Amino acid sequence: MPRIAEDSFLIDKSRPASLQAQIREAIVSDILGGRLEPATRLPSTRRLAEHLGVSRITVSLAYQELAAQGYIQSAARSSYKVAETAPIARLGATPAGDGTTSLDWSTRISKRFSIARPIRKPLDWRSYPYPFIYGQMDMTLFDLAAWRDCTRRALSRSDFEFMAGDFAAADDMQLVQYISSRTLPRRGIKASVDEILVTVGAQNAIWIASQLLLAEGRHAVCEEPTHPDIHATLRLSGAKVTSVPVGGDGLAPDAVPADADVIFVTPSHQSPTAVRMPMARRRQLLELAERNDFLIVEDDYEFEMSFLEAPSPALRSLDRHGRVIYVGSFSKSLFPGLRLGYLVGPAELIREARALRALMLRHPPGHLQRTASNFLALGHYDSLIRRMRGEFAERHDAMAQALDRCGLTIAGRSSFGGTSFWIEGPEGLDADALADTLRADGVLIESGAPFFAHRDGPCRYFRMAYSSIDVSRIAEGVERVAARALAQDGKTTGST
Repeated sequence: MPRIAEDSFLIDKSRPASLQAQIREAIVSDILGGRLEPATRLPSTRRLAEHLGVSRITVSLAYQELAAQGYIQSAARSSYKVAETAPIARLGATPAGDGTTSLDWSTRISKRFSIARPIRKPLDWRSYPYPFIYGQMDMTLFDLAAWRDCTRRALSRSDFEFMAGDFAAADDMQLVQYISSRTLPRRGIKASVDEILVTVGAQNAIWIASQLLLAEGRHAVCEEPTHPDIHATLRLSGAKVTSVPVGGDGLAPDAVPADADVIFVTPSHQSPTAVRMPMARRRQLLELAERNDFLIVEDDYEFEMSFLEAPSPALRSLDRHGRVIYVGSFSKSLFPGLRLGYLVGPAELIREARALRALMLRHPPGHLQRTASNFLALGHYDSLIRRMRGEFAERHDAMAQALDRCGLTIAGRSSFGGTSFWIEGPEGLDADALADTLRADGVLIESGAPFFAHRDGPCRYFRMAYSSIDVSRIAEGVERVAARALAQDGKTTGST
């Protein structure tokens, strides 16, 4: 009987996965990859435990679980071997060759989608002591135990039978009902269930809207600066795209071209400057939409983070002619990896949006929708928002004071709260270079360059968020940013 030595197995104790899970993973990987054949004897629990530096019971439990799953089986004298019925790789031999190809893929790809300048967010951002990074969650505020409970509830037999099936083009009605009866009324919006589509985040909703409303020969308008993914989405629709500069009162309706077909705006909390469009300007924009016959897509992100004052009513709540399509998301208020948003519009539009979504991804995962709806319905979401508002109010004050002390200019902030500041650096500052330099200091900021689609040369604007940094680290982090930003010699020209 062939035998495998214990030194063939390795685990990484720094990984978040449990030691027992890593042992199972290593053995399963070797079996499925054909490196462990049926009847191969595994190391004894004692010898493998000594080699890995773990307890013998950890190895025993791993072996027992693998035996229950049919990968291994007991052998003589309490040892284990690979089961005869274990699934193994049985594919034919790989054809000779080094895997290279002579195909010219540049001629085979019919359409390019990598046109947006990426916003750089390192995946290991938590390892930095001063992460002024936007859009990430703070685990100290999130109720993970409650989320786990909601996940277990979603795995009840009745719920599992429902969500394990193919929804076709439908959504979890429990989630849609919550959006209709609780979320939208908070923004002054009334919508029936056939006017709501669940999406994979706000960006997915914006992409769907652009595909339905835009095409070659139509004219789209967006803000400048704006999120690079929005500008790229509009360009990829084939429509003509015009960017209208954003000032202290948001997008100026007077600057909207007369032949515009669809305008994409963030009136309540402009992205990325965080300024708010006054009510008079909102009404002016709606009047202009009626007079010039264009539609408006409103991205109402982060309205929940209102700790300074109440957020202003959503643009759609003021719409009396049905011209505003509304986009919302739970990703900012819960966690970004959730990727759950929603599109609100007339039933005819949502019907076509549902058909388009079905061609792309059918529907967002059913289990995720049900877990989120449980979290919302059981009150955990509202409790989370209260905690976040209280903590973010403290961080907002600490950061505003630190920025003022250090001489950094706040070019934009949310009047109701939010989670970030838009900073204007000194003339000649290169925000890209600043961000790179600050990484060596343990500081993460976001360069403003990706948000400007039509500007050349270095950008002096950058964004600093306080949603993922402890309040005790804000002052020191801001000082490090200011020291680097104000030390630049200003020789670079052409800044934004």
